[in-house]
Amino acid sequence: MDHVQTKIIILSVVLGFVLISFGFSERKGSIGAYATLKFYTAEVNLFVTALENLDSVIDEIDADSTSILKARHALSACRLRYKRIEFFTSYFFPSETRFYNAAPKFEVEEPTLELVEPMGLQQIESLLFDDDVQANKALLLAHTEALLSSAKILPALLFNFDLNDRQVLESIRLQLIRMSLLSVSGYDAPLLKTGIIEAAETTEALNQVLAPYLKWPSDESKSIKNLLNGSLQYLMLNPDFDSFNRMEYLTRYALPLQKRLGAFIKQQKLEINTTAFLNYESEHIYSRDAIKNLKPGTSDKSDQKALIAFGRNLFFDKSLSGNLSVSCASCHQPENYFTDLLPLSPSINPDSLLKRNTPTLFYAGRQHTQFWDGSATDLTSQIHKVIMNPLEMNGSVEKINEKIFSNRNYSTLIAESFPGKKPQTLGMDELTSAIAAFIDELNPMNSAFDRFISGDVTAMNTRQVKGFNLFMGKAQCGTCHFPPYFNSMLPPLYNLSEVEIIGTPKTGDLKFPVLDSDLGRYNIHRIRYYERAFKTPTVRNAAQTAPYMHNGSFGTLAKVLEFYNLGGGKGLGMDISHQTLAATPLNLSETEINNLISFIESLTDSPIMTSN
Repeated sequence: MDHVQTKIIILSVVLGFVLISFGFSERKGSIGAYATLKFYTAEVNLFVTALENLDSVIDEIDADSTSILKARHALSACRLRYKRIEFFTSYFFPSETRFYNAAPKFEVEEPTLELVEPMGLQQIESLLFDDDVQANKALLLAHTEALLSSAKILPALLFNFDLNDRQVLESIRLQLIRMSLLSVSGYDAPLLKTGIIEAAETTEALNQVLAPYLKWPSDESKSIKNLLNGSLQYLMLNPDFDSFNRMEYLTRYALPLQKRLGAFIKQQKLEINTTAFLNYESEHIYSRDAIKNLKPGTSDKSDQKALIAFGRNLFFDKSLSGNLSVSCASCHQPENYFTDLLPLSPSINPDSLLKRNTPTLFYAGRQHTQFWDGSATDLTSQIHKVIMNPLEMNGSVEKINEKIFSNRNYSTLIAESFPGKKPQTLGMDELTSAIAAFIDELNPMNSAFDRFISGDVTAMNTRQVKGFNLFMGKAQCGTCHFPPYFNSMLPPLYNLSEVEIIGTPKTGDLKFPVLDSDLGRYNIHRIRYYERAFKTPTVRNAAQTAPYMHNGSFGTLAKVLEFYNLGGGKGLGMDISHQTLAATPLNLSETEINNLISFIESLTDSPIMTSN
């Protein structure tokens, strides 16, 4: 018997005492909760061992490049161990998860505006790929020692721990989303490019955890076993990150697995939904109804038909503006995918322009913040600000009340939209809620991509499929433009819209770039990590909504991709503080860029030709 086997046996014995001493007892009727806890505790100890090795290897870093490669290899091994417990840790101990695998950048906690320093495995990766790794040695050791200290006390968090099968199955459900959208995109290991083998490690771990639940024969349990085994085999046979066929993996394994597990959980009556925005009635995360209304507690859409119709009429009503000359549709033109195809839109005042580009309203309701700088917390707040902005619509509450709620043409819609309320008691809250209800409906998800994902294999051509694989892989687009909306809402909980600093230049001249002066979210919160930070918009319908960026500086998708291919503003040589976009060139070929454009074209929905 070798040393490793001996160590595992000793660990198993110790873990038995740990579980008893921590007071965890198997709940009557439990299927796999107790087994899950034993699995987790054993894996935590192996994670600690991997961290100890990483700490030791980093301590040996010197000028020899071999020592750096050894450290990267140790980090990769450490990440694989972490991925085996991520489903449990992220679900039950989210604070610790953020410590272990946080983004390698300063993050601002809102609304407290507390700064969270870069930490954990991702920050170690960033430091190990820096130009002068040896100079980072002390900082690297500080990170590994902090991780070790934290990981060693993970078992203590299990004291009097209460765990049930519903929680275990939901944690796996979320991990399947995380794995299929983040791991395979390289979201948390962009430099190591270990996302595929990490997904394999996660799949193998979930296979073990699900085993007690699937031991009774049924069509669903058999299907889940087959999908898990097929998925694991596919991942292990195709470990190369850049060439991995994500579309085949999704359509053959990942999405059917989400569908089957959901059906199994429902069949076993083990449903629980602790999330605010995920809809477990949907088949998988790419389904049109996978994410619920971003305002929990609002009434169902089927009860809002009149409100939506009222909002649609208001959207085209010029009486909302101070001089009765413009409506929402003046800039957000339905025939142009709710944009105006201009770099900057004209102001209501003659001979002046607005500060920023007019974005599409498609999928606007599928963000947690509005405006390029995220300064509005929801659609109603955004609509209110636009109507009252002296440069946009310059409206007034008094005139709106007079021209809208006293308008006989609206009387029926008003009565149906706000039953029991008298028109004279209505105001901006009701008006903005109606327009928001209309905008929130602009998420058709009927593009060629959506049809392909739904099973129509003729909907996309080979170039578009290759483009998707690049988007979610080598090109790193999917690490900021998260599916299914390809915007800034972060999976798997979709409870946060991220902002990024990419260093957009003032014009499309990338040979002699000049940094744009717009400071973005910094104008809202004077924090240096927000300088030139902007919300990541949706890529859906981007092929129809040029020009691009917050200032409309790029006229074509080819120019946008050239900018990213060169590493953003920092890659162009501009002085960008705290750029969150990697400055390392992507080295995409002309063919790859063309394939990416083809994929983005496949995200074009059927136009909504609506008018007043």
